[in-house]
Amino acid sequence: MADITAQMVKELRDMTGMGMMECKRALAETGGDMKAAEDLLRIKSGAKAGKAAARVAAEGMVGAYIAADGKSGALVEVNCETDFVARNEDFINFTRSLAQLITMKSPMDTEALAAAMSSSGENVDELRKALVMKLGENIHVRRFARYATQGRLAAYLHGAKIGVMVDYTGGDEALGKDVAMHIAASKPICVSREQVSPELLARERQIYAAQAAESGKPADIVAKMVDGRVAKYLAEVSLLGQPFVKDPDQPVEKLLAAKSAKVNGFTLFVVGEGIEKKSGDFATEVMAQVSQVKEDKASQPN
Repeated sequence: MADITAQMVKELRDMTGMGMMECKRALAETGGDMKAAEDLLRIKSGAKAGKAAARVAAEGMVGAYIAADGKSGALVEVNCETDFVARNEDFINFTRSLAQLITMKSPMDTEALAAAMSSSGENVDELRKALVMKLGENIHVRRFARYATQGRLAAYLHGAKIGVMVDYTGGDEALGKDVAMHIAASKPICVSREQVSPELLARERQIYAAQAAESGKPADIVAKMVDGRVAKYLAEVSLLGQPFVKDPDQPVEKLLAAKSAKVNGFTLFVVGEGIEKKSGDFATEVMAQVSQVKEDKASQPN
């Protein structure tokens, strides 16, 4: 068996990002063959990613990219398990590169994105698994939105947890940024009140009707109360009806009209939105991880 030197272990660790003992074992199993050891660790990373996939990934970041001409771009959310990993440089670079790749490759869905080839010659899922192997957490490409427009695009990232992309015509670049920032702050669900789904509107109307009925007022008054609440709701959830965050006395609709501009659509991603985060005793979770490490060691050949 070849002598496994500290320099060999360091070199393999630099190449793969794996732990020192994992690199040493891989070199021992492959007789010191650096390339074979790297391949072995990549193979093992698939099993490691499989174990991690069962854990909840509700942290992460939103990445955004807009092409130089401002006509195409993408917004993507990538999740991990902890905020610590979400701040990792490799994780950040992976997410940002995905936004650019989506813009260039135009995948139809996350499955097609996983198979898309990167400039390094590896597909996205291979890169993701390598990152799982390096960082030791479940990493999941949750969703993305790609835009191609005859107008222009604007993006706004509030830290890395909230991301917005706006497709608009007219106005200028500053207006696009302002509208994107407003959406991040006010979180409308659509551009105009006409775009609110009939199902959602019917549900809200039913709730308001039940509330108004408890007032004991005559039916005609109750009907007017319900209509008023519905109108207020539509203004609150539609971009055009909301007061502009930088000037609450002016609705967004008037802001756009003054600039001869129009919002064609937007996407708003909030990291972890809708994901049920796991809550539990921290000490218990740590002990579970220790038990998993012992189990992994026990499964290794002597």
